[in-house]
Amino acid sequence: MELLQSITQPRPIRLKTEIKGLIISALSFIIFPYLIRLVDSSAAAIDPGVLSGIILAIAAVLFFQAITWWIIKAIWPAFAMYSRDHFAGNFRSLQAGQKVAVYLGFYLALLYAFILVLAQLL
Repeated sequence: MELLQSITQPRPIRLKTEIKGLIISALSFIIFPYLIRLVDSSAAAIDPGVLSGIILAIAAVLFFQAITWWIIKAIWPAFAMYSRDHFAGNFRSLQAGQKVAVYLGFYLALLYAFILVLAQLL
């Protein structure tokens, strides 16, 4: 009976995080021209306006993050396991000043990456 139930019941599709990022960035890139035309009927498919630049930058950053994480897991599996399993515990053991430095470092790196991608797209 269990065999019959396992065959007839659909299994949930489990996507990795980087695949989800690629799908979201591709869908946002494909759907955005139609959404922008709902707001502004004179907008082009890739409008050089601020809104399309932001969406394209977000899609590019998501794509870059997904591909980078995929490569890290393929080349350095030990680093991927450490970041998935042990990084949170080690981060909690840091002093407050060290935590702030790590937070600001990551935030500024993401901010600069976003600005550089946005500048390249516009």
